[in-house]
Amino acid sequence: MTRLLALLFAIGLALPAWAVEFRTVELPAVLYDAPSQKGSKLFVIKRDTPVEAVVSLEGWIKVRDSEGGLAWIEKKNLSERRSLIVIASRAEVRQNADDAAPVVFEAEKNVSLDYVEMGQGGWIKVRHRDGQSGFVRANQVWGH
Repeated sequence: MTRLLALLFAIGLALPAWAVEFRTVELPAVLYDAPSQKGSKLFVIKRDTPVEAVVSLEGWIKVRDSEGGLAWIEKKNLSERRSLIVIASRAEVRQNADDAAPVVFEAEKNVSLDYVEMGQGGWIKVRHRDGQSGFVRANQVWGH
């Protein structure tokens, strides 16, 4: 039994640790079904949309959107800046990371917010493009 546990522990340590990497679409960009402009054009993704980088290949990145769709985008169209997208029908952004804190503003579904920092207890500090900032529940946004 001890050998089995040691083996499982060793295998666990040998497995690579995959970190989720999110990026933000810098300008409206075409998404393709392959890592080439010769691939089929799927659709145009709007500016400030968060995407999860899945695979990187010679100037192209395969990305996943908030709905789980996968497509290729030219790397030059992505920014290191982080943004989030509201996935709840309406997200309440509060003054502090507390359900009892005053609401600073509300953001409707599919609104993009700038990621500022991870807060405590399931809250994320965000900023709206108009400058207002506050804390939103992590389960109301995607891209973190």
